Amino acid sequence: MEKRKLGNSNLEVSAIGLGCMGLSFGYGPAVEREDGIKLIRSAVEKGVTFFDTAEVYGPFANEELVGEALAPFRDQVVIASKFGFNIDADGTQHSDPPLNSRPEHIKQAVDGSLKRLGTDRIDLLYQHRVDPDVPIEDVAGAVKDLIQAGKVKHFGLSEAGVETIRRAHAVQPVTALQSEYSLWWREPEEEIFSVLEELGIGFVPFSPLGRGFLTGKIDETTTFDSNDFRNTSPRFSAEARKANQALVDLIAKFAEAKDATPAQIALAWVLAQKDWIVPIPGTTKIHRLAENTGATNVELTSEDLIELHRLTAKVKVQGARYGEGSQKLVNR
Repeated sequence: MEKRKLGNSNLEVSAIGLGCMGLSFGYGPAVEREDGIKLIRSAVEKGVTFFDTAEVYGPFANEELVGEALAPFRDQVVIASKFGFNIDADGTQHSDPPLNSRPEHIKQAVDGSLKRLGTDRIDLLYQHRVDPDVPIEDVAGAVKDLIQAGKVKHFGLSEAGVETIRRAHAVQPVTALQSEYSLWWREPEEEIFSVLEELGIGFVPFSPLGRGFLTGKIDETTTFDSNDFRNTSPRFSAEARKANQALVDLIAKFAEAKDATPAQIALAWVLAQKDWIVPIPGTTKIHRLAENTGATNVELTSEDLIELHRLTAKVKVQGARYGEGSQKLVNR
């Protein structure tokens, strides 16, 4: 698989990474440990070198899974993890406040992540959500200390706004920003991209397949597991799915003409936007992993990109991406 560098850093990764969250958390029951290990190792075989996890995914279970699966390949891969939720060392998660990026907590969280991942360094460490109670300069300073100690290699932010990015970058250079981005959520184009380009920061889109919707495998009749967070997303209400189906139908028709799947077109479109963008689609199925990684072989011409823009502009996507509780955590 082709490689890309995240911004001006020397962090080189596969053009498509693997978001590991769904193996343990968020989209229903966790997969069996052996199946999760098999999927992650299959990704390595397909050339994926960039794996994304976080302490909150479980909590803790996903880091343990990723660490075990990647142990034989540790020096060939890049592991990204995240801190920032208010989680005790025993895994107890607190909602008041839900976030905790105090420097002493960051350092405790990283020690826990290193142990669970079975490694001596985290290649890319993100603040998972901006903590309104802690100055971003203090957060960046804590990560700078961890980098100087050799426990962390690169600093990242997730769902941060322009001012936060600039202030953090002034203290400790930011290697990558992770935020949602896809054919049905293009908000980062408005202000974020120009700042990332100016500062030499890479971009790692999560949910590049619209949490599965852009694959064409979900419609208004689909039911989700009781533990699936899409049940709380306004964008996944039955009414919104019915309205948003028009977008998927247009992408599917375009994909057919290109002899590709809708998922591959959605990923190829993300890859075509900037050469410092590395999407991290997640999956629990090996055949979907093969489909996703195959998107790197789909070539979109400038005419194709213009046509996709024209088609998708016809549909106004319905529904907020987060419910009210989660939305509070992404206000920038």
